[in-house]
Amino acid sequence: MTVIRESIDVIYPDSDGKPMAETGIHVLAIIWLHQMLRHHFRDREDVYVAANMYLYFAKGQPKKRRAPDIMVAKGVKGRHERRSFKTWVEGVVPSCVIEVTSKQTNFEDLMQKKPAYKKIGVREYFLFDPLDEYLPRQLIGYRLVGNKYQRIKPNADGSLQSKELGLRMLADGTKLVLMDSATGERIPSPDEFIASSQTLKRELEEERRRNAAMQSELARLKRIRNGHSKQ
Repeated sequence: MTVIRESIDVIYPDSDGKPMAETGIHVLAIIWLHQMLRHHFRDREDVYVAANMYLYFAKGQPKKRRAPDIMVAKGVKGRHERRSFKTWVEGVVPSCVIEVTSKQTNFEDLMQKKPAYKKIGVREYFLFDPLDEYLPRQLIGYRLVGNKYQRIKPNADGSLQSKELGLRMLADGTKLVLMDSATGERIPSPDEFIASSQTLKRELEEERRRNAAMQSELARLKRIRNGHSKQ
Protein backbone atom coordinates (compact mmCIF):
# COMPACT_ATOMS: atom_id res chain seq x y z
CA MET A 1 0.00 0.00 0.00
CA THR A 2 1.35 3.40 -0.99
CA VAL A 3 1.04 6.27 1.46
CA ILE A 4 1.17 10.00 0.81
CA ARG A 5 2.78 12.32 3.39
CA GLU A 6 1.72 15.95 3.52
CA SER A 7 3.99 16.61 6.46
CA ILE A 8 6.15 14.52 8.75
CA ASP A 9 3.15 13.83 10.99
CA VAL A 10 0.26 13.34 8.53
CA ILE A 11 -0.11 10.27 6.31
CA TYR A 12 -2.81 9.94 3.64
CA PRO A 13 -3.11 6.30 2.46
CA ASP A 14 -4.24 5.83 -1.13
CA SER A 15 -5.73 2.36 -0.57
CA ASP A 16 -7.37 0.31 2.17
CA GLY A 17 -6.38 -2.98 0.56
CA LYS A 18 -10.01 -4.09 0.28
CA PRO A 19 -11.68 -5.49 -2.87
CA MET A 20 -13.13 -2.95 -5.30
CA ALA A 21 -16.69 -4.22 -4.85
CA GLU A 22 -18.74 -7.06 -3.35
CA THR A 23 -19.28 -9.14 -6.51
CA GLY A 24 -18.13 -9.29 -10.11
CA ILE A 25 -21.46 -7.76 -11.13
CA HIS A 26 -20.74 -4.70 -8.98
CA VAL A 27 -17.16 -4.45 -10.26
CA LEU A 28 -18.33 -4.51 -13.88
CA ALA A 29 -21.01 -1.87 -13.17
CA ILE A 30 -18.34 0.42 -11.68
CA ILE A 31 -15.90 -0.18 -14.55
CA TRP A 32 -18.60 0.49 -17.16
CA LEU A 33 -19.59 3.75 -15.48
CA HIS A 34 -15.99 4.88 -15.17
CA GLN A 35 -15.20 4.18 -18.82
CA MET A 36 -18.43 5.69 -20.16
CA LEU A 37 -17.97 8.88 -18.14
CA ARG A 38 -14.33 9.20 -19.20
CA HIS A 39 -15.44 8.78 -22.81
CA HIS A 40 -18.20 11.37 -22.38
CA PHE A 41 -15.79 13.95 -20.93
CA ARG A 42 -12.83 13.01 -23.16
CA ASP A 43 -12.68 16.50 -24.71
CA ARG A 44 -12.88 18.30 -21.37
CA GLU A 45 -9.53 19.05 -19.77
CA ASP A 46 -11.23 20.46 -16.66
CA VAL A 47 -13.22 17.37 -15.67
CA TYR A 48 -11.75 14.47 -13.70
CA VAL A 49 -13.47 11.09 -13.41
CA ALA A 50 -12.24 8.65 -10.76
CA ALA A 51 -13.28 5.21 -9.53
CA ASN A 52 -12.75 3.72 -6.07
CA MET A 53 -10.37 6.49 -5.02
CA TYR A 54 -9.97 7.98 -1.56
CA LEU A 55 -11.64 11.37 -1.22
CA TYR A 56 -10.07 13.39 1.61
CA PHE A 57 -12.04 16.43 2.77
CA ALA A 58 -10.30 17.68 5.94
CA LYS A 59 -6.68 18.81 5.84
CA GLY A 60 -4.62 17.23 8.59
CA GLN A 61 -7.36 14.68 9.39
CA PRO A 62 -6.73 11.64 7.19
CA LYS A 63 -9.50 9.62 8.84
CA LYS A 64 -12.04 12.04 7.35
CA ARG A 65 -12.28 10.34 3.99
CA ARG A 66 -14.59 8.32 1.81
CA ALA A 67 -13.96 6.13 -1.21
CA PRO A 68 -16.71 6.80 -3.78
CA ASP A 69 -17.26 4.13 -6.42
CA ILE A 70 -17.43 6.96 -8.97
CA MET A 71 -16.78 10.65 -8.53
CA VAL A 72 -16.70 13.46 -11.07
CA ALA A 73 -14.94 16.73 -10.27
CA LYS A 74 -15.14 19.84 -12.43
CA GLY A 75 -12.72 22.75 -12.53
CA VAL A 76 -9.61 20.61 -12.02
CA LYS A 77 -6.92 19.05 -14.22
CA GLY A 78 -8.88 16.30 -15.92
CA ARG A 79 -5.94 14.46 -17.47
CA HIS A 80 -3.72 14.48 -14.40
CA GLU A 81 -3.88 11.14 -12.60
CA ARG A 82 -3.87 11.12 -8.81
CA ARG A 83 -3.39 8.58 -6.04
CA SER A 84 -6.10 10.29 -4.00
CA PHE A 85 -8.29 13.39 -4.19
CA LYS A 86 -7.78 16.08 -1.53
CA THR A 87 -10.36 18.84 -1.65
CA TRP A 88 -8.04 21.50 -0.18
CA VAL A 89 -5.38 20.73 -2.80
CA GLU A 90 -7.81 20.65 -5.74
CA GLY A 91 -9.80 23.66 -4.56
CA VAL A 92 -13.11 21.91 -5.31
CA VAL A 93 -15.24 19.02 -4.12
CA PRO A 94 -16.64 16.47 -6.57
CA SER A 95 -19.84 17.74 -8.14
CA CYS A 96 -21.32 14.25 -8.52
CA VAL A 97 -20.83 10.91 -6.77
CA ILE A 98 -22.29 7.54 -7.79
CA GLU A 99 -22.26 4.53 -5.48
CA VAL A 100 -22.93 1.02 -6.79
CA THR A 101 -24.57 -0.25 -3.65
CA SER A 102 -24.79 -3.79 -2.32
CA LYS A 103 -25.75 -5.77 0.77
CA GLN A 104 -22.30 -5.09 2.18
CA THR A 105 -22.26 -1.33 1.49
CA ASN A 106 -25.95 -0.39 1.66
CA PHE A 107 -25.85 0.94 5.24
CA GLU A 108 -22.63 2.87 4.68
CA ASP A 109 -23.88 4.37 1.38
CA LEU A 110 -27.11 5.68 2.92
CA MET A 111 -26.25 6.37 6.55
CA GLN A 112 -22.59 7.38 6.44
CA LYS A 113 -21.56 8.48 2.97
CA LYS A 114 -24.72 10.41 2.18
CA PRO A 115 -24.41 12.80 5.20
CA ALA A 116 -20.68 13.19 4.53
CA TYR A 117 -21.19 14.09 0.88
CA LYS A 118 -23.98 16.49 1.80
CA LYS A 119 -21.80 18.19 4.41
CA ILE A 120 -18.88 18.84 2.06
CA GLY A 121 -21.17 20.04 -0.74
CA VAL A 122 -21.35 17.24 -3.32
CA ARG A 123 -24.20 18.60 -5.43
CA GLU A 124 -25.57 15.30 -6.72
CA TYR A 125 -25.48 11.84 -5.19
CA PHE A 126 -26.75 8.71 -6.96
CA LEU A 127 -27.12 5.15 -5.72
CA PHE A 128 -27.47 2.22 -8.12
CA ASP A 129 -28.35 -1.31 -7.00
CA PRO A 130 -27.40 -3.57 -9.94
CA LEU A 131 -29.14 -6.58 -8.34
CA ASP A 132 -32.24 -4.50 -7.45
CA GLU A 133 -32.37 -5.91 -3.93
CA TYR A 134 -31.68 -3.21 -1.33
CA LEU A 135 -33.03 0.16 -2.50
CA PRO A 136 -36.66 1.35 -2.81
CA ARG A 137 -35.86 1.77 -6.52
CA GLN A 138 -32.96 0.30 -8.47
CA LEU A 139 -31.67 3.82 -9.12
CA ILE A 140 -32.22 6.76 -6.78
CA GLY A 141 -30.63 10.18 -6.72
CA TYR A 142 -30.34 13.26 -4.54
CA ARG A 143 -29.65 16.86 -5.43
CA LEU A 144 -28.32 19.42 -2.96
CA VAL A 145 -30.85 22.23 -2.44
CA GLY A 146 -29.59 24.70 0.13
CA ASN A 147 -27.97 22.48 2.73
CA LYS A 148 -30.27 19.48 2.26
CA TYR A 149 -30.46 16.60 -0.19
CA GLN A 150 -33.76 16.30 -2.05
CA ARG A 151 -34.76 13.18 -3.96
CA ILE A 152 -34.57 13.59 -7.73
CA LYS A 153 -37.94 12.80 -9.30
CA PRO A 154 -37.70 9.95 -11.85
CA ASN A 155 -38.81 10.46 -15.44
CA ALA A 156 -41.65 8.34 -16.83
CA ASP A 157 -39.19 5.62 -17.88
CA GLY A 158 -37.56 5.54 -14.43
CA SER A 159 -34.47 7.44 -15.58
CA LEU A 160 -32.91 10.23 -13.53
CA GLN A 161 -31.55 13.51 -14.82
CA SER A 162 -28.09 14.63 -13.68
CA LYS A 163 -27.72 18.37 -14.14
CA GLU A 164 -24.09 18.23 -13.05
CA LEU A 165 -23.12 15.63 -15.65
CA GLY A 166 -25.49 16.70 -18.39
CA LEU A 167 -26.64 13.10 -18.60
CA ARG A 168 -29.74 11.00 -18.13
CA MET A 169 -29.25 7.71 -16.27
CA LEU A 170 -31.38 4.63 -16.77
CA ALA A 171 -31.07 1.25 -15.06
CA ASP A 172 -30.75 -1.53 -17.62
CA GLY A 173 -30.35 -4.89 -15.93
CA THR A 174 -27.17 -4.89 -13.89
CA LYS A 175 -25.71 -1.80 -15.56
CA LEU A 176 -26.54 1.85 -16.05
CA VAL A 177 -27.24 3.37 -19.44
CA LEU A 178 -26.09 6.97 -19.87
CA MET A 179 -27.63 9.35 -22.40
CA ASP A 180 -26.52 12.84 -23.37
CA SER A 181 -29.20 15.25 -22.13
CA ALA A 182 -28.60 17.69 -25.00
CA THR A 183 -28.58 15.25 -27.91
CA GLY A 184 -30.37 12.21 -26.51
CA GLU A 185 -27.53 10.05 -27.80
CA ARG A 186 -26.51 7.04 -25.77
CA ILE A 187 -22.97 7.01 -24.39
CA PRO A 188 -21.29 3.88 -25.79
CA SER A 189 -20.45 1.14 -23.31
CA PRO A 190 -16.85 -0.14 -23.20
CA ASP A 191 -17.85 -3.18 -25.28
CA GLU A 192 -19.60 -1.00 -27.85
CA PHE A 193 -16.69 1.41 -27.98
CA ILE A 194 -14.22 -1.42 -28.61
CA ALA A 195 -16.49 -2.91 -31.28
CA SER A 196 -16.89 0.45 -33.02
CA SER A 197 -13.12 1.03 -32.85
CA GLN A 198 -12.50 -2.35 -34.46
CA THR A 199 -15.08 -1.58 -37.14
CA LEU A 200 -13.43 1.79 -37.80
CA LYS A 201 -10.03 0.10 -38.00
CA ARG A 202 -11.36 -2.36 -40.58
CA GLU A 203 -12.96 0.45 -42.58
CA LEU A 204 -9.74 2.47 -42.57
CA GLU A 205 -7.75 -0.58 -43.67
CA GLU A 206 -10.21 -1.23 -46.49
CA GLU A 207 -9.99 2.42 -47.54
CA ARG A 208 -6.19 2.16 -47.51
CA ARG A 209 -6.34 -0.92 -49.77
CA ARG A 210 -8.72 0.85 -52.17
CA ASN A 211 -6.43 3.88 -52.36
CA ALA A 212 -3.41 1.65 -52.96
CA ALA A 213 -5.25 -0.19 -55.75
CA MET A 214 -6.31 3.11 -57.29
CA GLN A 215 -2.76 4.45 -57.20
CA SER A 216 -1.49 1.23 -58.78
CA GLU A 217 -4.08 1.48 -61.55
CA LEU A 218 -3.25 5.14 -62.20
CA ALA A 219 0.44 4.25 -62.42
CA ARG A 220 -0.36 1.44 -64.90
CA LEU A 221 -2.44 3.75 -67.09
CA LYS A 222 0.31 6.37 -66.99
CA ARG A 223 2.87 3.80 -68.18
CA ILE A 224 0.58 2.79 -71.05
CA ARG A 225 -0.02 6.42 -72.02
CA ASN A 226 3.70 7.20 -71.93
CA GLY A 227 4.44 4.10 -74.01
CA HIS A 228 1.95 5.15 -76.70
CA SER A 229 3.35 8.71 -76.82
CA LYS A 230 6.84 7.38 -77.61
CA GLN A 231 5.69 5.36 -80.65
